[in-house]
Amino acid sequence: MVSIIDARLAALGIVLPPAPAPRAARIRMARKLGNLLFVSGQLPGWDGELHHLGRVGDTLSLAQAQQAARASALNVLAQARAALPHGLDDVVSVVNLRGFVASTPDFVRIAEVVNGASDLMVEVFGEAGAHTRTAVGVASMPHGVVVEIEALFEVV
Repeated sequence: MVSIIDARLAALGIVLPPAPAPRAARIRMARKLGNLLFVSGQLPGWDGELHHLGRVGDTLSLAQAQQAARASALNVLAQARAALPHGLDDVVSVVNLRGFVASTPDFVRIAEVVNGASDLMVEVFGEAGAHTRTAVGVASMPHGVVVEIEALFEVV
């Protein structure tokens, strides 16, 4: 049987990366508690190689930072798919996203950067992808990336 969400991803031309392993901490990348799935912060990368290094407002543009947020969100989805018995079809809704963005002190469009992740969730899950969110600008990020995205899902 074909997964509904996998079919939607294919129709949208979206390919998920393999779920990344933790880089430096001894943490779980995802943890299910009751009907909630918590996904640890994900960085923008593919197959173990990080992308979008630097700070928005300095070495990266708004558009590049939005691409990084989308890439991080793809890794969030990869972690969720790996953690759930029926993959992303087990997602009832996206409850919350948190986005952390490395930026210069004068860059104030942090929320627009994190839209790269939010837009992906709505593309993939439709109305169930609408969520609450926090977007925070920070001075630096792990491994020098521009953005990190974490998520909370309601699952079956």
